[in-house]
Amino acid sequence: MELTTVWFLLIAVLFTGYFILEGFDFGVGMLLPVLGRDDRERRVLINTIGPVWDGNEVWLITAGGALFAAFPEWYATLFSGFYLPLLAILIALILRGVAFEYRHKRPERSWKARWDAAIIVGSAVPAVLWGVAFANIVRGVPLDADHEYVGGLLDLLSPYALLGGATTAALFLSHGALFVALKTTGDIRARANRLAGRVGVVAAALAVAFLAWTLTLRSSPAAVALAAVAASALIAALAANRVRREGRAFAGTATAIGLTVAALFAALFPTVLPSTLDAAGTLTVDNAASSPYTLTIMSWVALVFTPIVLLYQGWTYWVFRRRIGVANIPD
Repeated sequence: MELTTVWFLLIAVLFTGYFILEGFDFGVGMLLPVLGRDDRERRVLINTIGPVWDGNEVWLITAGGALFAAFPEWYATLFSGFYLPLLAILIALILRGVAFEYRHKRPERSWKARWDAAIIVGSAVPAVLWGVAFANIVRGVPLDADHEYVGGLLDLLSPYALLGGATTAALFLSHGALFVALKTTGDIRARANRLAGRVGVVAAALAVAFLAWTLTLRSSPAAVALAAVAASALIAALAANRVRREGRAFAGTATAIGLTVAALFAALFPTVLPSTLDAAGTLTVDNAASSPYTLTIMSWVALVFTPIVLLYQGWTYWVFRRRIGVANIPD
């Protein structure tokens, strides 16, 4: 296998891991006012993701770094053409991170309400805009023969892209609700379980529509197979949630999200950013890649450090694996 293909697959794996892991804490953040009826319940929700949310963002940082080093032409075109949406995502993530750290610094209700709003907005904006961004990557954007983006903001807001944003938001809401049901006790757990069932039906309908539309735009046997399994996993998650098997239901939504992202990358390959104007402007794994020497050095570095990062993050999830409830939160 050529190194360009290897790094395309590695970047796909990094974004898949990011959407699975960051997806549920985006969902928890968006559900803060829905499942948290008072301050102690909202603290329970925040504490379910408190030990892991910043580690989940490492997947995005690593994916961005790998994209920059392995496919600099793809990185440059993507970040210049998608500048405003990606800037909005960055600001939202910064705001959200600050809110987690500052919320408990003062006891006033108004102070906490403002930071709660920052958590909600900081979770909702990336949840929607990541779907919009990836839908545009698959559909294609106006690129000239020099691989420069020549469109405007409205070119990124097509019906297909907006459906992608709605799909990721709904999937993350369902994923987050199941994570809360998996990690909490008592009334919060019961409410999260019921909400996951209702939101999951909407997420399933949106995901099936989005994947079907995607396969009419770009398709491959691998993409079709991955999309079919993703839809089946989401249906299985809804069935498991109905009988209160939160662990299996959460695994189902994680599988559905991961395979949906994998299906998008499979449909895209070997293209990395199609041009809707001129075929000469389309970026592929070959014309967007770094030199073979650079990719070789990166491969050795990834081989050494990736297992260390995975082991550390797995250990973190193991240490904080137990359920929590209102009884664990002091007044």
